[in-house]
Amino acid sequence: MRDPGGDVGRIFRKVLMNDPASSETRLRTTFNIKVNGKPLVISTVGQAHQFLSSLNAVEWMEFKSLHDQAMAALQDAADHAIMTVQATNAVRTLFVSAKL
Repeated sequence: MRDPGGDVGRIFRKVLMNDPASSETRLRTTFNIKVNGKPLVISTVGQAHQFLSSLNAVEWMEFKSLHDQAMAALQDAADHAIMTVQATNAVRTLFVSAKL
């Protein structure tokens, strides 16, 4: 039977997905950045996800595409640790563009 709304597929994918905010999977590098003059160290998928989620959407508006790519890459890395290189590169690209 077909699932015209795709609800079954979405529910199935959601069950299989790990919460990236709580992921302790290590990124391939440690980012040492300053936010409002305070140092911040980001070394795990969870820390990166929490940081990128904590800021207001308006603050990321200029970098929306890069932000979306980084968030998707972090979700992939939370689900599959082999994807940490791609997640690290996506976060790095976003941070460099945002001059963090």
